[in-house]
Amino acid sequence: MTPKPPKPKKCKAKGCGAAFTPARMGQSACSPTCALTIARSKREQDEAQKARAQRRADKEKRDKLKTRGDWLKEAQVAFNRYIRLRDAGKPCICCGRPLEGGAIGGGFDAGHYRSVGSAPHLRFDERNVHGQTKQCNRYGAGRAVDYRIGLIARIGREAVEDLEADQKPRKHSIEDLIEIRNLYRAKAKEIDG
Repeated sequence: MTPKPPKPKKCKAKGCGAAFTPARMGQSACSPTCALTIARSKREQDEAQKARAQRRADKEKRDKLKTRGDWLKEAQVAFNRYIRLRDAGKPCICCGRPLEGGAIGGGFDAGHYRSVGSAPHLRFDERNVHGQTKQCNRYGAGRAVDYRIGLIARIGREAVEDLEADQKPRKHSIEDLIEIRNLYRAKAKEIDG
C-alpha cells in the first residue's frame, strides 16, 4: 500500500499565499525565503507579547508604590475633567460669562461651591462642582455668594441647602479612589467620544 501524496497547502508567509505541495510534515512555507519571513514575524510577535507583559508588570509595580494621595490626585483629575466636559458651553456658575477653552487645561476650572479644604467629603459630589472661570475661581476667592445664586438657579434651593447641611465625613479607601477614577474616566469618555 502506497502512502497518500500530501495535499497542496497555501503558503502562510505574509503577502505570499502561493499554493505548494509540502515536502515534510508541518511545512507552512513554500520556500526558504518565506520560511524566514514567517520566523521573523513569529519572533516579532513574541517580542511584542513580552514587551506588553513587561509593561503590565511595570504598571503593577508602579501602582503598588502609589500612596493614597497619589490615587486621590488621579481620581480628582478624572473627576475635574468630567466636570469640565459636562459644563463646556454653559455659562460660569458665578458670573454667567461663557466657559471657553476646552476640558483639559482650558480657560475654566471645575470650581467647588464648598471647598475641598472646608468640606473634603464633598470633593466628588457632582452637585458641589461646576464650571467656573479661572478669574472667579482662583482670583475671586470662589465668589461664594455669586456661586450660591448660580447654584440655586441650576440645581434648586433644596439641593443647595442639602449640600450646605451635609457634614457626614467620608474617608475614601484606595479601592474607592480607583473606582471613582475609573467611573469618571468612563463618564468623560462618553461625552468626549
